Amino acid sequence: MNFAAARANMIESQIRTNRVIDPAVVGALARVPRETFVPKPMRGFAYVDEDLDLGGGRFIIEPLALARLLEAAMIAPTDVVLNIGDATGYSTAVLSKLAQTVVSLECDGEWVGKSTAALNELAIDNVAVVQGALDQGYPAQAPYDVILFSGAVSEVPASICRQLSEGGRLVAIVDGGRGVGRGVLVVRVGDTWGRRQLFDARIPLLPGFAAKVGFVF
Repeated sequence: MNFAAARANMIESQIRTNRVIDPAVVGALARVPRETFVPKPMRGFAYVDEDLDLGGGRFIIEPLALARLLEAAMIAPTDVVLNIGDATGYSTAVLSKLAQTVVSLECDGEWVGKSTAALNELAIDNVAVVQGALDQGYPAQAPYDVILFSGAVSEVPASICRQLSEGGRLVAIVDGGRGVGRGVLVVRVGDTWGRRQLFDARIPLLPGFAAKVGFVF
C-alpha cells in the first residue's frame, strides 16, 4: 500500500474539505505517518475516516475529529500540552509538530511501551509518555497551556480543568450518554472556565470516563 498517497488523500478528502484550514494543523497531520501507530494487521485501514478499534475498549481517534480539536485548541509553538488517553501515540506525534513539549498520559502499561517505541522510531524527542489514571490528569507537570482528550468523556472533571494555566485551553468530545458527543472548548480565565460547543462527533469513551458521581464540571 502507498501510505504516502493515502495520507495525502486523507488531507485532501477528509481534512480540507471539512473546513479545517489551520495550516499548522494540516501540516502536522501531513507529516506524521499514521500507519506507524497502527497494529500491523490493521495498517491497510490507517487512513480511513473513522476510529480504529484496537480491542479492549481502546481505539485511535478518527483523523477529522482530532483535526477539529487541534484547530480549536490554537496551539502555539511554545505551548506545553497534556494529551490524555492516546493509546498508540498517534495524536501525541501530531501534537509534537505543533507544541514545544507534550506529556502523553496513558493508563495501560502495554500501550505506554508501544507508543514510546513508535515515537522513538520517528525520533520524536519533545514528548514524554507517562502512566497513570486518565481521569486524574497529570498534575505533576501542570500547569498546561493545552489539554487534549484523545477520546470521548462523559464530562470534563474540574480537577483536570484546574491543571490549565491562565488562558489555557482544553478540548474534548463530551458525550453525556446520548450516543453523539459534542466537541467542546474550555478556556481558563482566573478561577473560572468559559465553555463553548464546537461540533458533533461520535467517538468512543476513554477508560474511566463513563458517567458517574463526582464529575462536577
